[in-house]
Amino acid sequence: MRKHNKSAVTPSESDIDSSGWYRLARHVPSPHFDARSGEEDISLLVVHNISLPPAQFGGPYIEQFFLGKLDVSAHPFFKVIENLRVSAHCLIRRDGEVVQFVPFGARAWHAGVSSFAGRERCNDYSIGIELEGTDFIAYTDAQYGSLQRLTQALMRRYPYITCERITGHQYIAPLRKSDPGLVFDWRRFKLSIT
Repeated sequence: MRKHNKSAVTPSESDIDSSGWYRLARHVPSPHFDARSGEEDISLLVVHNISLPPAQFGGPYIEQFFLGKLDVSAHPFFKVIENLRVSAHCLIRRDGEVVQFVPFGARAWHAGVSSFAGRERCNDYSIGIELEGTDFIAYTDAQYGSLQRLTQALMRRYPYITCERITGHQYIAPLRKSDPGLVFDWRRFKLSIT
């Protein structure tokens, strides 16, 4: 794990290093990823939410889940997800901390069966960002601020990610997923990145 001094780095194109790691994040590498065909295809940003146990915030469980090290005896719900092998590129905690699990140039396993603008397999060409939250509890100002900074860095690094190519999990897998939910303020978010 690498930690970075958030105050020592100003927002710029260099916020993402040459290996695809966000300099303003705490790095916790997950084994749940594989190679993409190439970075030139990265053209979509998908916003999700996650809380473990459901509707509970804080604690080590999301990180353990993305690392494949979740102690299923810690909560009854964990038995339901114990065989899943998933990850996201980043998690934004309630206090705004960004935790990165997969370098952006690699394919994280966040979208599942999905389609955007007629193209299937969104994991192949997308970056997945999880917000610690639920579909029904408002996200924090700190989360919106961190998401804004991260999104702007991604848009500078990957120019095919435009405002029109930022979406929610609910829109790429509408029969399966509902996140980030109706409480996510898309207008606030999109206005902050333009």
